[in-house]
Amino acid sequence: MKKTGVLLIQLGTPDSPGVEDVRLYLKEFLNDPRVIDISWLGRKLLVNGIIVPFRSPKSAKIYKQLWEQGNGISPLLTYTQNVVKLLQERFIESNIVIEMAMRYQYPSMETVLERMHKANYDEIIILPLFPQYASASSGSAIEKAMNIIRKWWVIPDLKIISQFYDNSLFIDAIVEKAKKFDFKEYDHILFSYHGLPVRQVDKVYEEDGLCQDQPCESEINTHNKFCYKATSYATTRLIATKLGLSESDYTVCFQSRLDKNWLEPFSDKVVEEWGKKGAKKLLVFSPAFVADCLETIIEIGEEYQEIFKANGGEKVQLVPSTNDSPKFIDCLEDIIRKKI
Repeated sequence: MKKTGVLLIQLGTPDSPGVEDVRLYLKEFLNDPRVIDISWLGRKLLVNGIIVPFRSPKSAKIYKQLWEQGNGISPLLTYTQNVVKLLQERFIESNIVIEMAMRYQYPSMETVLERMHKANYDEIIILPLFPQYASASSGSAIEKAMNIIRKWWVIPDLKIISQFYDNSLFIDAIVEKAKKFDFKEYDHILFSYHGLPVRQVDKVYEEDGLCQDQPCESEINTHNKFCYKATSYATTRLIATKLGLSESDYTVCFQSRLDKNWLEPFSDKVVEEWGKKGAKKLLVFSPAFVADCLETIIEIGEEYQEIFKANGGEKVQLVPSTNDSPKFIDCLEDIIRKKI
């Protein structure tokens, strides 16, 4: 029987909410040329000279809030470890081993892939846990895996999953979480995706113009199938269809921006606008995240709550991510079995 290793890759998390650990995490994360895609010198000066020194203490306080909600542990790490355990149980009688690594920090890809190298697999499946492809997430994880593996003398069969936003079981996992809420209680629904600089989605098109030249808000085609904006809107349409939502019921928006030249509309501004319109309750999905983390629990659940309340609103309700739900494990099992 063929021996298969499956590598699940998550973004990463500091080892602790201490300032030094947060500094190490931010330094590795933000020095990635796929994350901040400017010149090498410009990135070094910006990240190491400005962002990391000034942002680390502030970020450490936010991570401390997150750790407190995760019983002293990173929720992202906890959920990902649970996913590995539950997914491995689906393959208990087969010759398939599930592994997990973080793109940034620990468990490191170098350590986990070295273990997989020694296991001498016939094939390795690389599955970044980012539903919608982006160079800064899926692309970076895949590139690092390939840079490590290419140094091996013997390279086994490799299979890579770049994105899975349209997997029906993934959509079902989100819908299952959503059905715990009564939509009639909410004035509006937001689908908030992690933001990206506009220049990064423009690079997807190469000779096909810019993202703004494509119908990314309404369809997937041969040109925009790997455009993060297009697949974010497509994910939303798939969820909305299963939930029976009309376009007027929701807004697609993008969070965590660093400057104005990022994908719009900005989630925090949309929350503010709905508060000013007189809305009292908002329901927020975060379909770019398969595990609740700082961007969902703190940014949406707490920071957006403050913004909404300051502008006349009452409650921003986060729909939990797929996390380690049985439906999400169904999704991953389905993806892996189709690749074997």
